Amino acid sequence: MKKKLLVLLIIYQLPLLAGLNNLTLNQALKLLDKNNLEIKIAQYNAQMKRYDQFAAEGYDYGKLDFSFMAIRSNDAGNVFGFKLQSREATFGDFGFSEFLGPLGQVLEGANQNALPLGFSQGMGSLLTVQPKDLNYPVARNHFVAKFTYTLPIYTGGKLTEYKKITKSLFEMSKLDMKKVRALKRYEVKKAFYDIALVQDYVHNLRKIINNIARLKQIITEMKKEGYAQETDKLEVRARMAEAESMLSQAKLNKELAYQFLSFLLNTEVSSAKTTKALATSPRVTKAMIERRSIDIQKARLGLKITAMALELEKAKFRPTIGAFAEYGSADNKPLNNFFDKDAYTVGMKLQYNMFSGGADEANLEKARVNMLMVADQVRLAKKGIALKVKHLQTQIGGYDADIKSYRAQLKSARTIYRTYQEKYKEGIASIGDVLIRQAKELEVLLKLLTAKNSRNGKVFELQSLLNLGVK
Repeated sequence: MKKKLLVLLIIYQLPLLAGLNNLTLNQALKLLDKNNLEIKIAQYNAQMKRYDQFAAEGYDYGKLDFSFMAIRSNDAGNVFGFKLQSREATFGDFGFSEFLGPLGQVLEGANQNALPLGFSQGMGSLLTVQPKDLNYPVARNHFVAKFTYTLPIYTGGKLTEYKKITKSLFEMSKLDMKKVRALKRYEVKKAFYDIALVQDYVHNLRKIINNIARLKQIITEMKKEGYAQETDKLEVRARMAEAESMLSQAKLNKELAYQFLSFLLNTEVSSAKTTKALATSPRVTKAMIERRSIDIQKARLGLKITAMALELEKAKFRPTIGAFAEYGSADNKPLNNFFDKDAYTVGMKLQYNMFSGGADEANLEKARVNMLMVADQVRLAKKGIALKVKHLQTQIGGYDADIKSYRAQLKSARTIYRTYQEKYKEGIASIGDVLIRQAKELEVLLKLLTAKNSRNGKVFELQSLLNLGVK
């Protein structure tokens, strides 16, 4: 019974352990947006910038704090202050118990034209009495519950510009996220077309191996008739081993492409459905470059942020005004008779920076220079991206010409190889001549596939540069 359960469990888990099969490019791009870790990290970064914006906007509403403080002290100043804050101070706290007795005696002695012992005329010695109740009070507990509300009324424009900057930084983080996404899409599409090219390469290598096998059979038959030598067979066998080695390497490259695709999608991919080996190059206009380029959008946004930073520096030369209010209660017991012993304080504060040693002026000029620099960077970005687009288009055009040429050369090389194969049968050409023509066919094939691979890379780089879609 246990063995049956184990077998059923293994069978049930097989679909989970297997990778995705016949994955299409569109499916892969959807999985990319969902699973790619770098895109997720960029999304988290954008979310954090969004919360920075919320935090900046929250300053408009001020800040309300609640504090609860518990203290015990026998310090004379503290104990007297505690009683005052609790609205419990009495004349006895001033030491009047030690003051009224002698004062009464003085007044009684004055009626009898006599002063009590120890008091001089005019009661001057009475003023030197140090009341024990005031100087040596009993230790007291003190509990304070307080609400404090602060509100910025005018910040010279600092808060307004800070809110604008955090909002723009959030927009910048979204552009960064788009750039990461465009780069990952480029890598996924490149991997798909790499797989297609490797499959094409494997297909052609198998054709060549089949041709070599047929050539080997021809040599065997010709050797029986005495028209071929053992060295011919050895040369063909060496060529077969070389072709099989190239086929094994191509299969390893295909497996590596699948591993990279699985890494990008954060999902195991076993096979992909590819259609063609050449990507379509997009048509690009100057308007499209400025509208679609993420780098140009980031440069423009950066210029806006520097303008806001300049206004932020100007705000340092303006006054700031704030308001505050406090409401609370204090007693020797927590929250005891709260509303009987409550108190409030309200106020406003104006602050104006009169002198900073020239630091604020220097920072203002620095912000102005930075804005000029960023303005030039925007112009440079526009020209640089346009130049890069033109360069990529030129490279794509060059690879298109190479591919056309290599296709014609490959067709010719295959025809020539077949011709020399027939000549070898007739004894007109040597086996070396046949193998040279076959090596030429393989050389042209490699050049063709390399040109296709390079062209695809440039096409996808152009699409990534302009943040273009799937098609």
